[in-house]
Amino acid sequence: APWRLMMSLTPSRGCLLDLPWEDILVPHILCHLPLQQLLSLQRVSKSFQSLIQLYLANMRCFDSSQIGPAIPRAAFVNLLKDNEVLQHLALQNCADWLTDRELLPVIGQNHHLHQIQLKGCAQLSRHALVAISLSCPNLRRLSLAHCEWVDSLSLRSLADHCKALEAVDLTACRQLKDEAICYLVQKCSRLKSLSLAVNANVGDVAVEEIAKCCPELEHLDLTGCLRVKNDSIRVLAEYCPKLRSLKVKHCHNVAESSLSILRSRGVELDVEPPLQRALVLLQDVVGFAPFINLQI
Repeated sequence: APWRLMMSLTPSRGCLLDLPWEDILVPHILCHLPLQQLLSLQRVSKSFQSLIQLYLANMRCFDSSQIGPAIPRAAFVNLLKDNEVLQHLALQNCADWLTDRELLPVIGQNHHLHQIQLKGCAQLSRHALVAISLSCPNLRRLSLAHCEWVDSLSLRSLADHCKALEAVDLTACRQLKDEAICYLVQKCSRLKSLSLAVNANVGDVAVEEIAKCCPELEHLDLTGCLRVKNDSIRVLAEYCPKLRSLKVKHCHNVAESSLSILRSRGVELDVEPPLQRALVLLQDVVGFAPFINLQI
């Protein structure tokens, strides 16, 4: 409906653009349009171009998925060149074009960012994370999944300057070891969600420090952390009463003896109890699991 309104009320009729831009058009009409349509609307007239530029300068959320992953570099820079009020920046899977050169100016002029998503942005460097840590003191949520350029020094910078972090995704950040994770959780004790999945360098030392430093922790993903063992899971159960979900699939050294403690508290686990796993396997392979007497 807002789009039809835009296209039907042209500037020549003196209706839409006569409304207050900052008080009415930007916050109450343009915000309902997809970003792709807003960019098309710029071509209607110079007045509409000015209106959309005003909207872009006051935009609180930018999500590249609304346009598509293949945004031309120059177009991205132009879209956000006047914006200093962003709160949410989502640039996941922009590996084909996003580099430090495009990202750093945006980060440098937006000090109110609460959420940043950079999943799969493989062409960035550690300088991007340092820039985020220095420019975004109010950062709450950060996704760096599959960003293998993240190293211990840049993560330490993040921990030193962004102590209000509540959710961090470090999936497949394979340069990170226990020491770097320990430093992060010591500085960022408000963490509620943390993913260290697909990192064979993470072990019991990091998990135990997470447990002792983050009493508000609700979600922890340790998928594929091969060095994690039962002892650290027991410490996690002892120190994290608010834990709601734990992922330990492919953690071959984590057994039911430690998971049962969490399971009894209603913590959501991605590993089924041994008996249930056996029954499912039997049903899949042989087809007679439903006939087993579970009371035996």
